[in-house]
Amino acid sequence: MTAIETPIPVRSPLPQGLAGQTAVILGGSSGIGLAAGAMLASLGARVVLTGRDKARLDAAVEHARAAGPGAEVLGVAADVTDDAALEETFERAGTVDHVLLTAGGFAGTQPITEVTRDAARGTFDGRLWPALAAARTAVPRMNPGGSITLTSGNLVVRPRPGMTVLSAVGGIETLTRALAVDLAPRRMRANTVRYGMIDTPLARGVLSAGADRAGDEAMAEAGLQTPLGRFGTADEAASAVLFLMANPYMTGEILTIDGGQDF
Repeated sequence: MTAIETPIPVRSPLPQGLAGQTAVILGGSSGIGLAAGAMLASLGARVVLTGRDKARLDAAVEHARAAGPGAEVLGVAADVTDDAALEETFERAGTVDHVLLTAGGFAGTQPITEVTRDAARGTFDGRLWPALAAARTAVPRMNPGGSITLTSGNLVVRPRPGMTVLSAVGGIETLTRALAVDLAPRRMRANTVRYGMIDTPLARGVLSAGADRAGDEAMAEAGLQTPLGRFGTADEAASAVLFLMANPYMTGEILTIDGGQDF
């Protein structure tokens, strides 16, 4: 690990301070990643979005460009579980200031007595390894003061029946603190946002709610059971990411955005 003698750079901790910086969003074609990309572009950041679906990625790039006219937005079709694709993504991105990893799916529920090694490995390979691989690939290309932001869920603190394997991926939070220590000599940072249920395509898939009016009504009805009476929006979730990217004195933190769902 390369150590830097000078302290971490001091800059504005407000999101506007992200103007001119480069952010790579791994999983930026929908949901929270898409919202974060549009917000960053609106602030004048250079944004690199990745996603597996080329058509959806192209639409995400156009959405971000519309949010930030004049901002440079690049789309790279890539699967974050593919090490070669990660290398290509960061090669095309060049020098990087911030990385957000939102990619990951819902593996479904399964009693512990039915969990197989292959199913568990698939979940870990799809959630934990991409975080390690992204850090390994990004750090040599990152500027001092840069950050890596990972994502977790409130299953870590409120496990539910049949979700033992998915809850175990809460190791992301332990990894975050280890990365913060490992990256500090380089004057880089690592944080995680722990989300509750956010109204995204992934969440709608989990709740079998479509993108139509009936889906909106189903999400609204389900959201009434939460402390604040609704699920969070992708923009509300993404604003937490921008806070962590912008504030140069935040590292090793787990920031919860769940509207009190883990009460």
